[in-house]
Amino acid sequence: MKPAVLLLPLRIARTRIPHVSTFTPRPLIVVLNAASGRHDDEDDAATTIGEVLRAAGRPHELRPVADAAALDATTRQAAQDARASGGVLVAAGGDGTLNAVARAALEEDVDYGVIPRGTFNYFARAHGIPTDTGQATRALLDAVVEPVPVGFVSGRLFLVNASVGLYPETLDVREEQKQRHGRSRPVALWATLLTVLQGHHPMQVRLERDGREVELSTLTLFVGLNPLQLEQMGWDGTPVERGRLAAIVLKPVSTPRLLWLLARGALGRLPSAHGVDSFTFSQLTVAPLSRAVRRLKVATDGETTFLAPPLEFELSPQPLKLLKPRMVADGQAS
Repeated sequence: MKPAVLLLPLRIARTRIPHVSTFTPRPLIVVLNAASGRHDDEDDAATTIGEVLRAAGRPHELRPVADAAALDATTRQAAQDARASGGVLVAAGGDGTLNAVARAALEEDVDYGVIPRGTFNYFARAHGIPTDTGQATRALLDAVVEPVPVGFVSGRLFLVNASVGLYPETLDVREEQKQRHGRSRPVALWATLLTVLQGHHPMQVRLERDGREVELSTLTLFVGLNPLQLEQMGWDGTPVERGRLAAIVLKPVSTPRLLWLLARGALGRLPSAHGVDSFTFSQLTVAPLSRAVRRLKVATDGETTFLAPPLEFELSPQPLKLLKPRMVADGQAS
C-alpha cells in the first residue's frame, strides 16, 4: 500500500513590483535675447532661468542671442530642435523677441512659452504670465497649453499690435532714446513726445474693410488684438473674442490737439475722442492713394520694417499654442 500523499496548499509569494514611470518632462529650449530687459538684471537672467530649471530637474537648453541680427536664425534652429525633440520653444525677452520666437513656433507647430523681459510686456501680462524672470520660469514647469489668437499684416505676425504712420516713427525715436538713456517707460513716453513735437504729415490712404471701401487722411492707423492694451486705451470689450481685430484711425490734427489726444489715450479714453475713428474688422486692406508710394513703414510689436502696399491685416487661422500658468488657465476655465 502506497503511503498517503499529504497535499499542502501552495503559497506563492507575491512580490510587489514598484511602478516605474516612463514619463520624461519635455525639454524647454529657451531663446534668450541678451539685449532685452533692464540693464541691472541682464546678466542675471540666464543664471536665474538655469537655476530654476536645474532645481526642478527639467531638461532644457539655453540659447542666448547677443546680436539682434542672429535672432531669426537662432530662433528657427531652436524651433526645429523643439519639434524634433517634442519640446517647448520658449522666448525670453521683450515684445520683439516674443514676436520672433512666436513666428517660429507657429511655423513649426510647437508649443510656445514666455519669460517676459521687456518694458511693457503686454502679451505676457494679458495672459497672466509673471513679469519676474524667476516666477515666469517656474510657471512654465506645470503650465497648460491653450490656443491664443495672433494677427498678421501682409504675412508678418503680431502678438500685440501693428500700425502704420506716426506710431512706427515714435518707435524709431524710442530706440534712439533707449540707446542713450536705457529702457524704461519714462523713456518711451519721452520718445512719443519728441516725435509729436518734430512734426507729422498725414497719409492719404484707401481702406477696404469687410467689403466696404473708404478714402481718408490719417496720421496713424493702429491695429490691436491685445485685450490689456485695448482696455487701457479705453476700448469697451475684447473684439478678438469675436474673431475680430480692433482699429484706431487718428485724423489729421494740430500738435496741441495731438498732445491732448495722447493724454486721453493715457487716461483710457482714446477711442471715443473727437478726431479719432475706431472700429472692428475681420479683414482690412490699406493702400496709399498715390502710386508713387512703393513701401510703408510698419510697426509690429515694437519693431519696424518696410512693407510693400497694399497692407493686409487679419487674424491668423492657426492659433499659437501658448503655455499659460496653470492657476490662470484653471481660473479661465471655471
